[in-house]
This record gives sequence, C-alpha cells and structure tokens, in this order.
Amino acid sequence: MLLTWQQALVVGIVAILACVVLRQRLRRVSAVLLEVSIIAGLFTAWQLAQKISSGGASGAFDRAHWIERFQSAIGLPSEQWVQTLVLGHPDLVRVENAYYAFAHFNGMGVFLVWLFFRHRDRYAGVRTTMAISTGICLLVAFIPVAPPRMLPGYIDTAELYGQSVYAAGFTVDELSAMPSVHVLWAVIIGWYVMRVSTSRFRFLALLYPLATTFVVVSTANHWWLDGIVSVLILVASAWAQIGVRHAISAWLARRHAGARTAPVGAAPAPVQTVTHASADSAGDGTVGRPW
Repeated sequence: MLLTWQQALVVGIVAILACVVLRQRLRRVSAVLLEVSIIAGLFTAWQLAQKISSGGASGAFDRAHWIERFQSAIGLPSEQWVQTLVLGHPDLVRVENAYYAFAHFNGMGVFLVWLFFRHRDRYAGVRTTMAISTGICLLVAFIPVAPPRMLPGYIDTAELYGQSVYAAGFTVDELSAMPSVHVLWAVIIGWYVMRVSTSRFRFLALLYPLATTFVVVSTANHWWLDGIVSVLILVASAWAQIGVRHAISAWLARRHAGARTAPVGAAPAPVQTVTHASADSAGDGTVGRPW
C-alpha cells in the first residue's frame, strides 16, 4: 500500500478506462474495476491531503497538551499508564508496532473485498459511509495536533525498535493525530462485519476495534480523544447518509404518487377512425381501421 499519490492516480485512471471499455462484455469485471478506481481516487485524495496538511506545526503541541489536560479532567486513563502495561514486554511491543503499520490499509482492503463479493447489496452504502467519514476526518486533521509520542514522558515504541513507518519514507503528516483514522476504520470493519455477516462468530469482529484502540494508545500514536472524535464523525456520517436516503425515497414516492393520480378534467377525445372509400363503396362490409 506504499503508493504515492501519483501512482494511485494512475491506477485510478487506468481502472476507470478499463471499466468503460469492458462494461458491456464483462460486467462483473467492470464493476470490480469501478470500485478499484473509486478506492484509488480516495487514496490519492488522502495522500494529497497529507502533503498539504503537513505544512505547519503552529499550535500542534499546545493542542496536544490541552487534550492531555482535558482527558485527565474527565477521568480517562493516561496514555503513559497504558504504555507501562506493555513496555516490559518487548515482543508484544514489536507485534503492536507491526499491527499499527500493516493492519490499517490491509484490514480495510480485505474487508471491502469480502463485502463486495459476499454481501454486494450492502457494499455501496458501507463504502460511501467510509469515504464520507474519512473525508471529514481529513478536513479536521488540517488543524495540526501532535501525537503523544512527540511529547516528553511518552515513548515512541516504533522508533525504539526501528519499526517506524515515518522513518521508512511513507508520506504521512505526523501532526494529524486528531482524529484517528486507524480507530475509524477499525470501528467500521468491526461494526459492519457484525451487522452484515451471518456467522455465529460475527461478534468476535468487535475485538478488532478494541485491539486497534489499545494499540494506537499504548504505542503513543494517538490520544484517547482522537479515537472518540473519529467514532462521533462515523456515527454522524452514517446517520446523515440514512437521512438523505430517506429524504430521496420520500421525494420519489411523492412524485410516483402524483403521477398515478389522474387529473380532473374533460374526458379524453374518442379515437377517430378513417375508412377506405373503395371498401365502403364496394359494399363488402370491410370495417374501417384507425390510422
């Protein structure tokens, strides 16, 4: 998934062109290519947003300190305390670092493929909710907020063990901690797997967002509040989409009902018939036919 925005843009363009060419002959392949183009476009927009938002750090550390004080005031456990639970277990910390680096994009990719092929009727709505909520998170992220690992007293576990995605050259704004897209996507996956799947083990999917939240906090990549805000954005996006769909359905129903209601007025004019003169004059009883 380490694509630049230029590479993602090329993938999206090629996919949409192939979709247009194949839409009549290979409709299933065309549908897959359409989704690839949409996802590639979203990834391109995300990469560009990261480049734009990484321009300034004004106030990022002040906001981070404010979040730290606010969380303490409302009784949330300190991220430092959460880190003490794992720092004595190096192998666990390495697993968490790898989880943070690889589960995010790959998890969403696997989820979307599963949803597309196994529950196609639910795919479009879930994908749209994911896109809208992610877009709102990117807009909020233009206000820079430093993650805990950049503040004194916290440990950057990925840097400690040489697993940092930022050191690997991946273009990501390190000051866009608020809100947490990691938590957002994990909640989307866990919630919709539980709602859509018919497996009796579907409730285990809720462990995924719980594990993701613990990982991003214990590795000091996010504040608790980053995850809370992302979930609120997700809920608002989902409800807004439902409201829009209901409004459109009601409008279409009113139009349909109006079209079926016959207007009060004069009776329709009778159909005129024209007979062939030759047939009538012949007296052969030929009935006149309408033109």
